[in-house]
Amino acid sequence: MVATESRRVRDLVYETFAGEGRAPSIAELARRTASTPQRVQQLLHELHAAHALVLNEDGDAVRMAHPFTAAPMAFVLTPVDGHDDRRWWGGCAWDSFGISAALRIDVRIDTACPHCGAHLSLESGPHTPPATGPAIRFPRPAAEWWDDVVATCTSIRLFCSTDHAEQWSVEHAAGAGYVADARTIWDLSQAWYGDRVDPGFTPHTRVHNQLLLEERGLTGPFWQLP
Repeated sequence: MVATESRRVRDLVYETFAGEGRAPSIAELARRTASTPQRVQQLLHELHAAHALVLNEDGDAVRMAHPFTAAPMAFVLTPVDGHDDRRWWGGCAWDSFGISAALRIDVRIDTACPHCGAHLSLESGPHTPPATGPAIRFPRPAAEWWDDVVATCTSIRLFCSTDHAEQWSVEHAAGAGYVADARTIWDLSQAWYGDRVDPGFTPHTRVHNQLLLEERGLTGPFWQLP
């Protein structure tokens, strides 16, 4: 069945990201599913259309499988456990917390404040919220996230403080965006991404995700999902 093929490809993409910090190639997916590259590419395009993952501009490779990304996007994640030598790129500030939630491990997140350029390094885990102080700026309303999801993720950045996020907004995007406390987005990540790599994962409905936002005080027109 097509659904079974599609789910197998999707799961292999997530399995490779989780275990190796990279996206599998189309040839690799074809080999592991005993299929053809042409069939795998067709399935990947179907998954892309369903927002189950994101292909690159040429449509011939996996660019993102939220919360994972195959290319640098300002965040580097390192397991706190010194015996775990995996590394990941965080797709954005939110996704960086999401990787920790999905893998159920504590990580160190390294990035830089877009306003002052200061190096930011914080530890976070499923039961370890980030230190108080940092803030996260969302560039556009939820209804527009998937208009250009890579650009959206690129711009969901971590700032030293709410003040720095607001100053940056005034200088670069006056009147746009939303600044949230990092702990709020960490908490959202646990529920939004915590089951993402589970074998029995079922995609969340819009109603379910809208409720997750509302439960954390993320309400109003800016946070209305499409």
